[in-house]
Amino acid sequence: MTLTEKLLARASGKAHVRPGDNVWVNVDVLMTHDVCGPGTIGVFKREFGQNAKVWDRNKVVIIPDHYIFTSDSMSNRNVDILRDFVQEQDIPYFYDVIDDPKGHWKFDTSKGQYKSQHGSHYTGVCHTTLPWKGHLRPGEVLFGTDSHTCMAGAFNQFATGIGNTDAGFILGTGKLLIKVPESMRFRLEGELPVGVMAKDVILHVIGDIGFDGATYRAMQWEGPGVHSLTMDDRMTIANMAIEAGGKNGVFPCDDKTLDYVNERVQENGTKSEFTPVELDGDQTFIYDKTFDLSELEPTVACHPDPGNRKLAREMSDVSLDRAYIGSCTGGKTSDFLAFAEIVKGRSVKIDTYGVPATTKVVQELKNTRWNGQTVWEVLESAGVRMTENASCAACLGGPVDSFGRLNTPMKCISATNRNFPGRMGNKESQVFLASPYTVAASALTGKITDPREYLS
Repeated sequence: MTLTEKLLARASGKAHVRPGDNVWVNVDVLMTHDVCGPGTIGVFKREFGQNAKVWDRNKVVIIPDHYIFTSDSMSNRNVDILRDFVQEQDIPYFYDVIDDPKGHWKFDTSKGQYKSQHGSHYTGVCHTTLPWKGHLRPGEVLFGTDSHTCMAGAFNQFATGIGNTDAGFILGTGKLLIKVPESMRFRLEGELPVGVMAKDVILHVIGDIGFDGATYRAMQWEGPGVHSLTMDDRMTIANMAIEAGGKNGVFPCDDKTLDYVNERVQENGTKSEFTPVELDGDQTFIYDKTFDLSELEPTVACHPDPGNRKLAREMSDVSLDRAYIGSCTGGKTSDFLAFAEIVKGRSVKIDTYGVPATTKVVQELKNTRWNGQTVWEVLESAGVRMTENASCAACLGGPVDSFGRLNTPMKCISATNRNFPGRMGNKESQVFLASPYTVAASALTGKITDPREYLS
């Protein structure tokens, strides 16, 4: 069986499953956030009763992160709904934006977007919070009310996004009926050359198979090239399985996986027992192709979809209005370090926004020093508008006062994960997806630029 088949077989108590089988799986973790959480709670109460209890309070993780730092009253109210539910159900894993369990969240517009406006428990983007806080373990099944839940597949999990109805059902039962997907294998060889990042890998692959090329399929990553990738790299790749239509993305477990997970479950006191699924010698794939990492170049996904692939060096005639680095895909510490490597000692030419994915990223950028300057200072000195309020921000548009949102038609190069019309705001805008390296180089020139020009 493939990795996905083995994960679903284990979770359903079966010895063997095959593509097309419908199986009831036992859920290890359910994650929801402020956009879908209230609806999920509504379904749960409607179907199981106003006084019903969730199936396992220790397996529910609730993370406000999407529409947080906005004056929109309905968005603020969504966070309060989550808080009320958490208290009612005595759920331990709630990363609230405020510290007062009986308080109400309200964004203070007078303080602005740049300085911190959150409490000590707030973490930021759900998909980067989950691994940081020790909620991802090899061999498990994770469902989340967000399409990019597939990012957790980097940790040898079956992880996928679901809707409010399915999530409400899981809250009550801890189970979900799933059709076993066919699997596609992407075998990686070689190592990434200078100027090329994991984002270029997934953009190249999506360009190769199309933004619907993996529809309801598992994208399995294998080969010696996988082991050269960091966990951050793997998260970037798994995150965008959905951009190819994938049901999930999944990686094998190795020492890097185990080191990362063991450190974080110990740090956070979360469940420490887990059993990875290993690769079988006998696997059946609907698609099987090898990619040499050493042959890849800086890549850009052009408007209007993630599969519209071009090379950065071929796009120097495309002028830009804005650059953006952030989100679950492009807002990790390693992403900002790569970005800072390019802009250090230079000045951006266009409006450039930086939104760390988590509060931990904010602290790491403020604590990491390069020749007497913190990385945060390097970025601000280059003209990057950095916010201390980690969140999804403009990645998915949101209320008009979201930090970095495209409120007028413009061309933006972004380290985020999706570029369908209207994704980051204005429907007439054009969003170009690229790696942090490429976004940084483009911010310096005001046009799409191959970052290798700035790297030795």
